[in-house]
Amino acid sequence: MPSGFAAHLESGPWLSAAWYQGFGSAELNSLIGDAEANNLDLSMAQARVKQADARARQAGAAILPSVDAGANGNYLAGHSSNGSAHETDWAALLSASYEIDFWGKNRATARAAKLLASASRAERDTVALTALAGVANGYFQILSVRERLKIAAANLDAARKLLDIVQARFEVGLSNPVELAIQKSTLAAAALVVPELQQQESEGLAALALLLGRTPERFSIDAQSLDDMTEPTIAAGLPSQLLTRRPDVYTAEANLRAANADLTVARAALLPNFSLTAAGGIQNPALNAAVMTLSGVGPTLSLGASISQMIFDGGRLRAAQAEAQGKRDELVSAYRAAILAALVDVENALSAIQHLDDARALQQENLSQSERAFEGASLRYKAGSGDFLTVLEAQRTLYTAREQYGQYRLTRLQSLVALCKALGGGWQAPETGSSLEEAR
Repeated sequence: MPSGFAAHLESGPWLSAAWYQGFGSAELNSLIGDAEANNLDLSMAQARVKQADARARQAGAAILPSVDAGANGNYLAGHSSNGSAHETDWAALLSASYEIDFWGKNRATARAAKLLASASRAERDTVALTALAGVANGYFQILSVRERLKIAAANLDAARKLLDIVQARFEVGLSNPVELAIQKSTLAAAALVVPELQQQESEGLAALALLLGRTPERFSIDAQSLDDMTEPTIAAGLPSQLLTRRPDVYTAEANLRAANADLTVARAALLPNFSLTAAGGIQNPALNAAVMTLSGVGPTLSLGASISQMIFDGGRLRAAQAEAQGKRDELVSAYRAAILAALVDVENALSAIQHLDDARALQQENLSQSERAFEGASLRYKAGSGDFLTVLEAQRTLYTAREQYGQYRLTRLQSLVALCKALGGGWQAPETGSSLEEAR
């Protein structure tokens, strides 16, 4: 692992599980709560956790003896030249069997199942983190579209006012038909932006409703702009911390450890099996064996032990061991890939925030100067001392600057969300004593 990240941020607190509260929006906090309770992907992941836990309990049961209770009855009757005879044999028995886990096969099977259950829980947490980040990004996207609608309305209003000026100048012979036609076209183009943005808003609301497990009909949010959003201060920490702070990396580690346990199982299958059996109860006749029968009702007991070793199976067990080894090798690479992907995610998010910090002053200056240029060009043209094309270009520049600044603000917030997600969203690996640690 590298000693530090290439890009740096100012020091700050480590993420908490409620990282989204750092954006200072009560409405966003409420939406996140709805997603945690109702997101369908998260519900499916939770159901998979239940399945994995049940499989772990099944695997763990093989370590203990199995005990059965049973009863049977058998009526026998016969007739020959020597006479007739009949009898009723019956038994009520408790039987137990136990495979001695001499080579650790059953323990390794149970360990693998526990690790897979732990991986399933971490995978559920990965799904939750992805869903919550999606809610935050979707929320910011909708607010950005609403801001763009305001910008489009302002641009439309400016284009309409400029058209009034051109129309007035045209009527007194100070403007020509070309300028009038150009401004009418500009006004129409500005008006066309509005329905496109309204469609984007509708699609954004529908996508957000889906993340919340709700129908899109009559779903809406109250906030109208990004002005009230605050930017949380986040500490990136050390790269090595990602090993225990990212649920997807933890999942890859748990899967790798489960593969190690499966390899132990495959190796143990090549060795002899030892098992013990016992049965006891009451039966009639009390003893019914090949060499001796003890008539009458009485207690009975039978004990047994066995050992078995596969001699020839066509290479099946060896092939199973090779398969387990190949699976383990695959998951070693998958674990390394998960770590590298985590490092790349954090570096990309840190780099994006760093470059956005560098561009903040330039974005603000661009917007300020564009507003001044359009205002001055409009006043000069209205007074008759300015050029129409200068006004038109200033209007386009201002609209572009406003759009760029709005996109800049959205990108900053989404980059912070990406960093929170890349750092694990405040997730921490289970403490010692968890199923993963026990399996180690």
